[in-house]
Amino acid sequence: MNPVTQHLTILTGASRGMGLAMARQLLTPGRLLLCISRHASPALESEAARHGASLVQWSQDLADTVAAAARLRHWLEGQQPPALASATLINNAGVIPRIGPLDACPPDELANALRVGLEAPMQLTAAFLAATAAWVNAGWRGPRKVLNISSGLGRTPMAAQAPYCAAKAGMDHFTRCSALDEARRAHGARLVSLAPGVIDTDMQVQLRAGDPTAFPDRQRFVELQSQGQLAAPEAAAARVLAWLERPDFGEQPVADVRD
Repeated sequence: MNPVTQHLTILTGASRGMGLAMARQLLTPGRLLLCISRHASPALESEAARHGASLVQWSQDLADTVAAAARLRHWLEGQQPPALASATLINNAGVIPRIGPLDACPPDELANALRVGLEAPMQLTAAFLAATAAWVNAGWRGPRKVLNISSGLGRTPMAAQAPYCAAKAGMDHFTRCSALDEARRAHGARLVSLAPGVIDTDMQVQLRAGDPTAFPDRQRFVELQSQGQLAAPEAAAARVLAWLERPDFGEQPVADVRD
């Protein structure tokens, strides 16, 4: 009997927007899905039951990066690799602090944005790579993938967006570095930092509500909505998950879903 039964996917920021849409699309019988968010979703739990899918939800503050990473590593060390066909981590969570110049951003909001948007993905990726490397050392040969959800703002500067832009730029570059590390290892993981395009989420609402005197690019986001250029979360999620299945995943560690 073949012991390989499930694909393991770990997803952060699964409670709303594209993260929630990805979680719903990942609820399949052949998958074990671990969702890490500030709050668990009863609706997602019900949907998993309807689909016969294996779902685990954690209520976890990702700003407490060390605790989140330790919890993930401990959980992974308790899994049974022979029962897993693959292992994937999707770092999707992110926040935009107060919109405006850097000196106008409250220090606690700045710290939270960098912890959730950059430090948490790095800590979780480190925990994921370390725990699953132990599986590889014990003979497991399933593919390992890390997908970091980045943004065009990590590659193009924008006034009033220093914390968010910096977090996404850092995400891109740590992905490049870790991809080089993994390429040197036998059966190394593949990593991609992917910009998903502009999506109709609460973050877009926050940007459109910015003070135009402090946010000179506010009108650009207003026009994206008025011109119908925002992708629905469900469509964006489908494109992102399709990217994960590309045979060339990881060949370019920094990518854009529109490429």
